[in-house]
Amino acid sequence: MKLMGIGDEAGASLEIQLTATRDLGWKFIEMRAAELPGHAKANFHDIQDAAFDEAVKQLEQSGVQVYCFGSAVMNWAKKVGDPFDITLGEVKRCIPRMNRLGTKFVRIMSFKPGDDEFSTPPEVFRRVKDVTNMFLDAGIQPVHENCMNYGGMSWQHTLELLDKCPGLKLVFDTANPVFNPDRSKPKPWPRQDAWEFWTNVRDHVAHIHAKDATWNPAKDDADYNWPGDGQGCVREILKDAQARGYTAGVSIEPHMVTVFHDPNANTATASDAARKNFIEYGKVLQELLA
Repeated sequence: MKLMGIGDEAGASLEIQLTATRDLGWKFIEMRAAELPGHAKANFHDIQDAAFDEAVKQLEQSGVQVYCFGSAVMNWAKKVGDPFDITLGEVKRCIPRMNRLGTKFVRIMSFKPGDDEFSTPPEVFRRVKDVTNMFLDAGIQPVHENCMNYGGMSWQHTLELLDKCPGLKLVFDTANPVFNPDRSKPKPWPRQDAWEFWTNVRDHVAHIHAKDATWNPAKDDADYNWPGDGQGCVREILKDAQARGYTAGVSIEPHMVTVFHDPNANTATASDAARKNFIEYGKVLQELLA
């Protein structure tokens, strides 16, 4: 397995992300958002050209390769009713940057459904299929994440999306089923089962996000845990993946340092906490795999 982490989980600046990656002895990173000197933090397809050029230099100097790109294409912050030009613009900015870096995998989603929706509109399939073809034509493999999107409403919805969008593959996030409702079942929707989801989609998985969580009914949200300590079946899923000969990417996404997202927190302190947590999380994952 190729180990890496989603860089901005270690800190905002690309320098911190690369340092944390090297501290773990890893050769790969999953790029999502980055902050470069003199430029604000943004997704990698939205940073300015000068910032991207600087990022390329830092990556080359570090020896770390961008294995997968966590784009914002059709993510949970967007709805299918938004102008398609938004999506097309992100894809068109994404492709040349990925090709310059030699990155072969890009994480995409399938728009955020309404609170009461339980079926996927045909327009979602059309847009995801168009995006899939654009990336495939550029020699890039799109992988859809089981998140707060139409394709992530259940494992059945995921398989339907794959059927309607030939060539699309999956990035499986172990913790996302913990807090997502299973919209394939009658209301009130129960939470998804991570192991059930995995076993039904694993043949289509090309990348894995190692994240763990426990559902907390008191706050109607998830608490995040070390890998193997929550309800994401991380240990069982990775053991099964190994047994099935999985040798592709496994990317950590801790989500544990909530102070990192607190606007009132001391920036330096929050960033240091995120970096330390990222490194420790990576070590725990390595021990679990061993």
